[in-house]
Amino acid sequence: MKFLSALLLVLAVMLSTWSARVSANPPDVPIFGFRDSAAETAVESRFLAVPSATQAEEDLRILTQAPHMAGTPEDKATADFVAQKFRDAGLQTEIVEYKVWMNYPKEISVDITAPAGLAMHGPAPEHVDGDPYQNDPRVVMPFNGMSPSGDVEAEVVYANYGTPEDFKKLEQMKVDVRGKLVLVRYGDNFRGVKVFVAQEHGAAGVIIYSDPYDDGWRRGDKYPQGPWHPDSAVQRGSIGFMFEFPGDPTTPGIASLPSLPDSQRTPPAQSAQLSKIPCTPISYAEAWPILEHLGGPDTPREWQGSLPFTYHTGPGPVKVHMRLLQDYQYRTIWNVIGRIAGTDWPDEWVLAGNHRDAWVYGAVDPNSGTASMLEAVRGVGELLKSGWKPRRTLIFASWDAEEEGLIGSTEWGEQHEAELANAAVYFNVDVAVAGPKFGSSSVPSLKQFLRDVTKFVSSPQGGTVYDAWQKTAQPGRETADSSAPPYRPPAAQLRSDVPVGDLGSGSDYTVFLQHLGVPSLDIGSTGPYGVYHSVFDNFQWFKKFGDPDFLYEQQMARVFGLQAIRMADAEVLPYDYEEYGKEVGSYIDTARKKAESEFGSQAPSFADAAAAAAHFQQAGARILARQRNPPGSNKLDVAALNQTLRNVERALLIPDGLPNRPWYRHAIYAPGQYTGYAAVVIPGVNEAIDKHDLDRTRQQLAVLSEALERAAKVLSTYR
Repeated sequence: MKFLSALLLVLAVMLSTWSARVSANPPDVPIFGFRDSAAETAVESRFLAVPSATQAEEDLRILTQAPHMAGTPEDKATADFVAQKFRDAGLQTEIVEYKVWMNYPKEISVDITAPAGLAMHGPAPEHVDGDPYQNDPRVVMPFNGMSPSGDVEAEVVYANYGTPEDFKKLEQMKVDVRGKLVLVRYGDNFRGVKVFVAQEHGAAGVIIYSDPYDDGWRRGDKYPQGPWHPDSAVQRGSIGFMFEFPGDPTTPGIASLPSLPDSQRTPPAQSAQLSKIPCTPISYAEAWPILEHLGGPDTPREWQGSLPFTYHTGPGPVKVHMRLLQDYQYRTIWNVIGRIAGTDWPDEWVLAGNHRDAWVYGAVDPNSGTASMLEAVRGVGELLKSGWKPRRTLIFASWDAEEEGLIGSTEWGEQHEAELANAAVYFNVDVAVAGPKFGSSSVPSLKQFLRDVTKFVSSPQGGTVYDAWQKTAQPGRETADSSAPPYRPPAAQLRSDVPVGDLGSGSDYTVFLQHLGVPSLDIGSTGPYGVYHSVFDNFQWFKKFGDPDFLYEQQMARVFGLQAIRMADAEVLPYDYEEYGKEVGSYIDTARKKAESEFGSQAPSFADAAAAAAHFQQAGARILARQRNPPGSNKLDVAALNQTLRNVERALLIPDGLPNRPWYRHAIYAPGQYTGYAAVVIPGVNEAIDKHDLDRTRQQLAVLSEALERAAKVLSTYR
């Protein structure tokens, strides 16, 4: 046995050494955007040799040693820790404060009051046998960020996932939700959308639970025996209407600096981001007696979860008293910003960010990303010591208060709108590691760039990250097992290659792409992850089920850092606008078919929009040829080409924004008003069709055509 253990140890060391060697010797192939690929490959090889699984484990242990909800002293301690790591690597570092409107819970109670003899009092403390983190007194009770206070006693109606279609089905079944407490399960859409739709239908309040069908015992063994949702776990989360606008609820479009006077803030009662009805989450152990004793008709079979009885819609006879007392205040949050000035084009920013705050410990969400980012930063620091400097200014950001509504990144983006007009890219990582399956979402111009990067990084599974990604992306295989927002298939998959999804919302790229027009890309890796936003998303869960050897943390640090280094060093920005135009053309064709189905003979013409997309694609193909054969060594000539390339994404912004939510200005991508996380492509047009609004569809087609022609014109101005 001792001999076997020693042999296994030797094999493990050899595997680790082989992994580092593969990463340190990327393929000798041309790199798009570089005349001298060999010099860039040498820089990247030095970087890839630095990120360490051991150091990532130590950083994650420190980051998750205490609950650190946004605005708490423990959150500030993590900001100080990250800032010191940035400084140690040689980054010029600052901690930036904002004053934002947020709630902490004072009193949260959910009690069954009828029928007689039936009792449940929640929320109970989350508990399983053998977890060392669950009893920390700083663990916040389950609650929903951005919920109002409320005191409601009413009959309960079960509304499945709380989608518009679910509420429409209840209407067809003659089940009235007005004045009722609506019980919905997590999944299918963003929790804030569930509340928004319930509010539209006259509900008095909402209770959300996680059904074991979606992330509990139906998926596999429950924590601590397995990775899935245990009976007592509760998913916290914000219900702010981020599909209206993200960030501080009182300062849409304005940075919520501590010096901002109250006179320039929107009163909270008037904020379009804040719900009018209260909402709180509970465990499925607490939802069990409510669901088991509901009357009314049987639910549609697809509404049936995995609790051991037939689900009914109600209303009643179960009544629940929900009392929420929220402590809303203006609270201080802390972004950490580290930068390295560029040598050639210092005004062009390459940004790379991850949020740091968590509902409780946040080992997976978000600090697996923070640990990966810190190892990427350490690798960049080693390059700096060797004399390397990036051509463009490289900025790493640790955002705060993402969980409450993408607040830290949004406020910083709004503050720096003028400077970000020259930004080349924003790279995001949130859940870096929830398991082994690599995934990504991106604007189309960056999809091939990411594929190329992953061909240079080794995978713990053998080969490269790209090789492993190909295997998990094969038809018939799931792309994500997580209850967190997964990497969904793209709306248009025009290349026979690994799929890169579309950017909706749910993480910190939102302000950069959809408000400011900065090309953006988000990476992560998924797996069996049933403890999302609960007390059990902690270091023990991560060590047992997420990444026991921290080799995927090392992998993600390499991918995240390599993206940033390559983009910061590129002589010519490696965008592909021909691919972008092709994808948009596909979106338009799909929307045309939907409009014909919806409006019949009255369907508007899509000819102008299709022609504009074709012009965009053709201009993208012409400039792609110039990118592959860039102008001479004159830096001014290259700078002019890069400026043209940077201006394209911004040309796709709509000056007046999307209908009824002007903060969102991107003509091609937005979070869906009724999905929240998932992207809606050409949102102005598609949402008008969904509303069966013919005039608005025509108007939004014109807006889309104008945006695409603007982008094509920008590309065509470069000669």
